[in-house]
Amino acid sequence: MEYFLELFMGGLTRGSIYALIALGYTMVYGIIELINFAHGEIYMIGAFTGLIVAGLLTMLGFPVSAILVIALVCAVIWAAAYGFTIEKMAYKPLRSAPRLSPLISAIGMSIFLQNYVMLAQTSDFLPFPELIPHFDFMDKAGSIMSSAELVIILATIASCVGLTLFIKFTKLGKAMRATAQNRKMAMLVGINVDMVISATFIIGSSLAAVGGVLIASHIGQINYYIGFIAGIKAFTAAVLGGIGSLPGAMLGGLVLGLTEAFATGYVSSDYEDVFAFLLLVLILIFRPSGIMGKEKTQKV
Repeated sequence: MEYFLELFMGGLTRGSIYALIALGYTMVYGIIELINFAHGEIYMIGAFTGLIVAGLLTMLGFPVSAILVIALVCAVIWAAAYGFTIEKMAYKPLRSAPRLSPLISAIGMSIFLQNYVMLAQTSDFLPFPELIPHFDFMDKAGSIMSSAELVIILATIASCVGLTLFIKFTKLGKAMRATAQNRKMAMLVGINVDMVISATFIIGSSLAAVGGVLIASHIGQINYYIGFIAGIKAFTAAVLGGIGSLPGAMLGGLVLGLTEAFATGYVSSDYEDVFAFLLLVLILIFRPSGIMGKEKTQKV
């Protein structure tokens, strides 16, 4: 039972990170019905920003808790700036183009950001400091859950609840829902659609940066390629839960994380990706819209 609980909590931690990144995918798709394949690189850039800021603050003698907060804030701001720039460069000029054009543009932006970070930093793995403090009360949990895993899960819950409330009750959130439902009608009633789309990229990028810093602190190392793997897994989670659905992205991330954890623990770590994508294939066969997705009616 202890081994089962250890795998379960590890799966929740992994799934929480997938959920944070998947929220960015599903928000962008819900607004413009396109996939931002450079979103994983935003996650990676957030982690590298946290590493740079943490290194500078450590040399200045800041306490660990302050370093974590400042690193998160700086990573969020820097990643949000990148998300805003990607939308303006890779998507806005191609909104009227065929759907394949912005897709290729996003893939090109992803490759560019990978190589940019590789040249600016290094192609090797870099050690990431342990920024999440240890809580004494977690000693009772033993090996089942660490303080870092607790912080990651709680941060994900807080982010998801905060985003849901933001979308439901704020003026900008209502504008996002209106734009997602009918972009042309939203423009006719006076909604600044360009601003809404930019805000969507900014919010999604901020969530990815939070995930990047937290998981890097937990694992203890990063490199320029972590965004590609995490991005593909998070995209899988978004499709699994129902692309365009915020609760679906959260559920898809958790289901994917638990699937990988139990496959690693009870079968083999060599097959964790196989089980993850097999689950996706089965969901798409029996429920193409995803677990919480809704079938779109086609007008004839």
